[in-house]
Amino acid sequence: MQRPDWAPDTIDIERPSVARMYDYYLGGSHNFAVDRAAARAMVEAVPEAPLMAQANRAFLRRAVQFLAESGVRQFLDIGSGIPTVGNVHEIAQRIDPQCRVVYVDVDPVAVAHSREILAGNDRATVIREDLRRPAAILEHPEVTGLLDLSQPVAVMIVAVLHFVPDADRPEEILRTLRAALTPGSYLVMSQASDDDRGETGERAEAERVYRRTDSQLWIRSRAELTALFGGFELVEPGVVWVPQWRPESPEQAENAAQAVFIGGVGRLGG
Repeated sequence: MQRPDWAPDTIDIERPSVARMYDYYLGGSHNFAVDRAAARAMVEAVPEAPLMAQANRAFLRRAVQFLAESGVRQFLDIGSGIPTVGNVHEIAQRIDPQCRVVYVDVDPVAVAHSREILAGNDRATVIREDLRRPAAILEHPEVTGLLDLSQPVAVMIVAVLHFVPDADRPEEILRTLRAALTPGSYLVMSQASDDDRGETGERAEAERVYRRTDSQLWIRSRAELTALFGGFELVEPGVVWVPQWRPESPEQAENAAQAVFIGGVGRLGG
């Protein structure tokens, strides 16, 4: 396979990447043939896959707008993915240009393109790190240089947790992040779920597709995701299918379970 000019030499272009598959679902161009093949296999297994990505992206946009309008001026977006229209800094800085944003992703393509987009923006940056290393994220000089953790921060973990198995102890990851935050901070999370969808066989087929990628799929229930918000007070309407989280119109929340993603926003009291 010929390597595009924008692809760093260090990445494996023969193995599908979940970040680049997500980019494909959203209509992006920063993906390889192997990613597109895996994404198409996913669409065959779960026809709503592109809708899932779009609904999740819309949830992120509404959540960031809510947070910025609530006075949050710092955002830590972990697992931010390949940049597309409606990035966190675009939404937040439209409300207040003083908002500061740090993106975190493990995929080198996502990081490289984020750096291009953020060139010249001194209130936003990106680092390459893994959600499973929360202490390394919090101690990273670009994080500590841009964000003041003594002031409220919104931590975004959107469409990422379903790539973190229980064996990696996501509750400990979130506990480490929570311990670093001051009261008034927020946690935004979403992930794939098969609650209320019945036995369609989609889950097994989706897990089979993602076993070919750099990250396996771990489906969780609404109760499991709600438990991971431990220590945070859920903002209404709680953990719901993402189209149901503060939709801009009632029509947007129709057939919400088709979006497959559940999500919510929690506030740290104290």
